[in-house]
Amino acid sequence: MRIALDAMGGDNAPKVNVDGALESIEEFGDVKITLVGDEAVLNKQLQRKSYDAQRLDVVHASQVVEMGEAMAMALRKKKDSSIRVAVGLVKSGKADAVVSAGHSGIAMATALTMLRKAPGVDRPAFATLMPTLTGRFLLIDAGANVDCKPLNLLQFAFMGNAYYKTVFGIPYPRVGLISNGEEDCKGNELTKETFKLLKTSGLNFIGNIEGKDLFSDHADVVVCDGFIGNTVLKTSEGLAETIFKMLKAEITKSFFAKIGYLLMKPAFRNFKKNTDYDEYGGAPLLGINGTCIISHGRSSPKAIKNAIKVANQLAGIDISKLISDNIAQSGMGIIKENEFAEN
Repeated sequence: MRIALDAMGGDNAPKVNVDGALESIEEFGDVKITLVGDEAVLNKQLQRKSYDAQRLDVVHASQVVEMGEAMAMALRKKKDSSIRVAVGLVKSGKADAVVSAGHSGIAMATALTMLRKAPGVDRPAFATLMPTLTGRFLLIDAGANVDCKPLNLLQFAFMGNAYYKTVFGIPYPRVGLISNGEEDCKGNELTKETFKLLKTSGLNFIGNIEGKDLFSDHADVVVCDGFIGNTVLKTSEGLAETIFKMLKAEITKSFFAKIGYLLMKPAFRNFKKNTDYDEYGGAPLLGINGTCIISHGRSSPKAIKNAIKVANQLAGIDISKLISDNIAQSGMGIIKENEFAEN
């Protein structure tokens, strides 16, 4: 598999992207990478680096989309941006997947515009893996669609179900719906109507999930609209960082706390690993006609490496076709807006 990496995307580009790519080809024997960006800048980054030139090359892109740029302006005026050229490689068949840590909205819009939706999909969605007490769950949608209809959330459930059972080998993933109470009568109109649809969907629907139970291994796939999903994601990231900062502050207050820390260091290391964004790499944009992984703007080389790993894995199983097939089997083909109005 060849992965097109938007080497100019992210807060610390291009260094972290180049370093992550080099770590990838060293660790993963079946991956090839194309770095997309300013050729002179990237070649300078690669100077004095040892790597297999047959597994890593550079494709020039003369423009860069900055994190603070307006989406419409960037899409219209930057036709030779690194993210657009990278997605173009997938469209032309010169790459099997694309990874970007750049502006997530522009990366999503570019992938959707150039690769189009997968057959049967109405709205693509971000799917993010998050830790639980004993494993992980898939949060979908994690930010692609702020305003949704019940049938959108039902389709997210089928997309997440197809992803989870294929990637993790779980034949009947437990599907839950985020709401403000476990009872089917709880929630707003969106969640109440979605509950009814999920109940008769044929999926392994376990009911509503409250925020306090998200990380307690109640469900494998957790469904919500992108507004709620992105809030959950960002709150969880901020909470994990705050807990570590609090612990560090407490540890420095006394000699005995420092001794206790040394004794518990392996436990702290494992906890950090389980909650560290770098371990998950990035979120796949499910429902497009191809494989696209969107990474955090603050990604480290390790996060980029793991995003490439995920991209390689999903491209290898042709995740877009699996999702389309799953939706077709469910009878949930693409739904027009006037059909939403009737529900």
